Amino acid sequence: MTESVMTINGEAVACEGTFDVIDPATGAPMGSAPQCSPAQLDLAMQAAQSALEPWSSDHESRRKAMHEAAELMRGSAQELGPLFTKEQGRPVAMAVGEIAISAAWLDYYADLELPEKSVRNLPDRTIEVSRRPVGVAAAITPWNAPILLAMWKIAPALAVGATMVLKPSPYTPLTTLALGQVLAAALPPGVLNIVSGTDPLGRQLVSHPTPRKIAFTGSIPTGKRVAVDAANDLKRVTLELGGNDAAIVLDDADIDRIVEPLFMSAFANSGQICEATKRVYVPERLYGKLVDALADRARAARVGSGLEPDVELGPLTTDFQRDHVEDLVREAKAAGATIAAGGHRLPGDGYFFEPTIIGDVQEGTRIVDEEQFGPALPVVPYKDLDDAVQRANATMYGLAGSVWSADVDRARAVAARLMVGRVKINTGGLPSMEAPFGGVKWSGVGVENGPWGLEEYTDLHVIETGVAPR
Repeated sequence: MTESVMTINGEAVACEGTFDVIDPATGAPMGSAPQCSPAQLDLAMQAAQSALEPWSSDHESRRKAMHEAAELMRGSAQELGPLFTKEQGRPVAMAVGEIAISAAWLDYYADLELPEKSVRNLPDRTIEVSRRPVGVAAAITPWNAPILLAMWKIAPALAVGATMVLKPSPYTPLTTLALGQVLAAALPPGVLNIVSGTDPLGRQLVSHPTPRKIAFTGSIPTGKRVAVDAANDLKRVTLELGGNDAAIVLDDADIDRIVEPLFMSAFANSGQICEATKRVYVPERLYGKLVDALADRARAARVGSGLEPDVELGPLTTDFQRDHVEDLVREAKAAGATIAAGGHRLPGDGYFFEPTIIGDVQEGTRIVDEEQFGPALPVVPYKDLDDAVQRANATMYGLAGSVWSADVDRARAVAARLMVGRVKINTGGLPSMEAPFGGVKWSGVGVENGPWGLEEYTDLHVIETGVAPR
């Protein structure tokens, strides 16, 4: 059993209360995490507030500390990777990779400059416009990519001179808590505070009077509650929420060439990625071939504990997510869908579900209309491309999507019509740190990554100077 501590004001802090963290490969507790008390949350907020002025006033010290933190983070990846796998389920090589890759965000933002001050000289005055840190930021991160999505928030906030109190998901807190202790060796006390706990800690964090900015990644229902609680104190928010991302396969696509990247765009991390492909629209002429190819790939996927060698797909992170996927597949089958591959949970106490390909399914079925966030993919035939685009857009989700075609120009024309924040062409790759990432409609407010993500942690500041009186 792994026991963890919080990081408050640079110090390791334990709690009288703890809660269990479950290994999704076994369904049994594998560690415990501290249950942060209201008094300890106050201490974390006080530490962040006290650290704000010295941290924000010394750009070169910030840059140096962030680069040092990145090196420490990369150095910890091999040690923290198995812990990540035990609490989240991801195959250990991918867990190590997430930690190591996430460190690049610290390096990137350490060297990314805020836009230059804008100066406008008018006949009777001078106007200077600049950006300054928003103050203390509070962050809440999810269980599907706990380190990467934490760093999407930590790195830009610290780079502009803001300080942070971060709460990881109670389902996957241990690696984030351990990382807090690693980073404390590089960052001044109070700059980054990491606390953990089950409800109502998240709401207490959002409602606390100290932070002026809330950054949240998670479900749409929870994001709405965060927005309401933040609005009571007029806090600014960045919300990266769910998606029901559509892949549109064009009639010139080479099925043999796209099946592998299309499959991984849906099933990487056992489908537990916000912008994973959640539904596929394919021309009737190619429908049977694509379903068969995806089904063959699903049956060939190696599913098991992330600590075992050569495993591609681990368990779902939570039992309720496994049950949700199972319910959606069962309902689709009852409505007449064909299960081309998979369709069942695997035996044992772990939260495993077979990679599942579903055919003969249309809108009006929950597996098509809702976000499954798991290893089950519906494939929907279409006759007319305009109709496919309309069906892909006919949802309140708007996170991402993809287009698959041998003709990139034609694919770009289709991509321009999708009402989402990000469209991929012939790839299922993860977002770049240099490009903005965020959803439209119910899939989000604000963006992360790139200079746009940096600006999310700033306020505009104007100094207007008139002609001196004579």
